[in-house]
Amino acid sequence: MPSQNILPSDGIALYFPGLFGEEESCAFLELLTRDIIWQHDEVVLFGKRYITARKVAWYGDRPFEYRYSGNSHQAKPWTVGLLAIKKRLEETTGHHFNSCLLNLYHEGNEGMGWHSDDEKTLEPTAAIGSVSFGAVRKFAFRHKGSREKISLELGNGSLLLMDSPTQTHWHHALLKTARKTGPRINLTFRKMKA
Repeated sequence: MPSQNILPSDGIALYFPGLFGEEESCAFLELLTRDIIWQHDEVVLFGKRYITARKVAWYGDRPFEYRYSGNSHQAKPWTVGLLAIKKRLEETTGHHFNSCLLNLYHEGNEGMGWHSDDEKTLEPTAAIGSVSFGAVRKFAFRHKGSREKISLELGNGSLLLMDSPTQTHWHHALLKTARKTGPRINLTFRKMKA
């Protein structure tokens, strides 16, 4: 069962620890590491292009184009493993997803800065389901107005469901850590506009 809403206002974020069992989660981590077509991401900061250490992949019902941070990706067809994860997610939450952005973080010094998943190509009121496999990492929310922060540890096999209007009022980030961690794969299931 999920916890209650972890956000105090202006959004809904439900945490489902252990949606996937430990053994199943480790198997999915190995499968996704091997079967997904990974590529390094690029970000543009102050007009300069940087190659990130983390790797990304983009999959979906059809070849959706996804643009963010000056990048454009075309969705690849679902793999059998991704469809199995998607099915569990949809059965658990009652939400439907038509695409998935995957991030592979090799160790704790790789993270993701403050941002909102509010690109124009996404359905603005659709939920985003974030599944984690691998190392436990700290995830944080920061309110866009009050700057209040809320954080939690995302465990192996867990789901964080962010529902509307979370992306409107909150930024979120995967915080870096100096301590040694193993790899982590995060899958953010989304709904693109048709």
